[in-house]
Amino acid sequence: MLSYDIKNAGDESLYHFLYRSIRNDILSGRLEADWKLPSKRPFASQLGVSVVTVENAYAQLLAEGFIYTQPRKGFFVSAIQSKVPAAKSPPLPESRESREEPVLLPNELVADFADNQLEVSNFPFSTWAKITRRILGERQKDLLKRSPNCGVRELREAIAQMLFDFRGLSADPEQIVVGAGSDCLYSWLVQLLGFNKKYGVEDPGYSKISKIYRKLNVVCHFIPLDENGVRIDQLEETCTDVIHISPSHHFPTGKVMPVSRRYELLGWASKSSNRYIVEDEYDSEFRMVGRPIPSMQSIDVQEKTIYINSFTKTLASTVRVSYMVLPKPLAQKFHDEFSFYTCTVSNLEQYVLAAYIGSGLYEKHINRMRNLYRGRRDFLIEAIRQSRLKDFVEIAGQDAGLHFILKVDTDMNDEEFCERLRKEGVRLRALSDYYAVSEPSHHEFVVNYSSVPQNKIPLAVQKIVEVLKLG
Repeated sequence: MLSYDIKNAGDESLYHFLYRSIRNDILSGRLEADWKLPSKRPFASQLGVSVVTVENAYAQLLAEGFIYTQPRKGFFVSAIQSKVPAAKSPPLPESRESREEPVLLPNELVADFADNQLEVSNFPFSTWAKITRRILGERQKDLLKRSPNCGVRELREAIAQMLFDFRGLSADPEQIVVGAGSDCLYSWLVQLLGFNKKYGVEDPGYSKISKIYRKLNVVCHFIPLDENGVRIDQLEETCTDVIHISPSHHFPTGKVMPVSRRYELLGWASKSSNRYIVEDEYDSEFRMVGRPIPSMQSIDVQEKTIYINSFTKTLASTVRVSYMVLPKPLAQKFHDEFSFYTCTVSNLEQYVLAAYIGSGLYEKHINRMRNLYRGRRDFLIEAIRQSRLKDFVEIAGQDAGLHFILKVDTDMNDEEFCERLRKEGVRLRALSDYYAVSEPSHHEFVVNYSSVPQNKIPLAVQKIVEVLKLG
């Protein structure tokens, strides 16, 4: 009988203690594949906790792929291969977007669901100005120093602590490299890993990544996805060395890569010294249900994962500060071979951001924005469900990130549907637009809601109803 001593939870929330205990038993092999977990109500009674506690723990395990469910049968343990051989790394030296091009919202538009910019009013201008004035008064000498190529240490320390608190990712500040936007980091990565390697991007995916790789004159393959994420067999077939993925909230499908596929990918990477995984987590902070999905780098004992994130989705697209967490061997190589580079972010912006994170204000901002976007998402979904659309659409991928997929039952092709909507003042992009090589999915549309004012949503939904001639 499965049982845990809830008294050992300490200060940890009960649902997270239960989630972590079951997860650890799955990873250790104590709970074998296809083993049936206890039903929620009896399990809650046995542990002396509420049914909601068990429901939340199971929901998090389900989201991460540790368990699966069968209708009217219950929850079962997923098959997970977590055994990846560990490798020793040399010591580190002791010395220390948005996803699419921004589009202006014309006055005649009712709503732009194709734009994933953030609202100007949500930027913490007064707090940012206050910190900036203080830094200008107190850190004048530091502001005029040349910062290390990887960024000022204070910012890297703040990011390291933030990653540990938010994502459970343990990184030394020496592993962190700060750059002016993810575009800059992609370019550095190619220089660091080698122009002779074959790079892979997800198909469908964010087209800008492949454009950057190809502009750098490296081989870039489009790797198709299945229901669990990027296909391992296609990585092998194309002889890909470096795969660029967004596992916690894939753009644009909204899928979350289950832990079983994550371990498969890590196993693939461990087979060759040339192979690496670039984990791009551009909006992972905005998971709307449960805790954030653990990063791949946090479970990577082979040091094959390069973690990339930025502040463009949490603060503003014009705050061009991104960072990557390099595996220790690559971090040492970066320090040894790229010392001639100058950090591409100004010292002022780095010190202000470091102070903003270190003071706890960034965490409060994230929580506030998550609540705001959760409310906007719920309002939009409820507006759809209360309209005539409810019998003609399906919604998928709404629990992670700032967009979801709307599946529409229509005889119109994607281009015609989007064009008719545009004429009615609603801008929408089809999922099929994001495919490069693979066979596209039709009648599925990417709904970005971060920049759509809530008071415009009812009219936008009505316009969709009218275009589908459901009114």
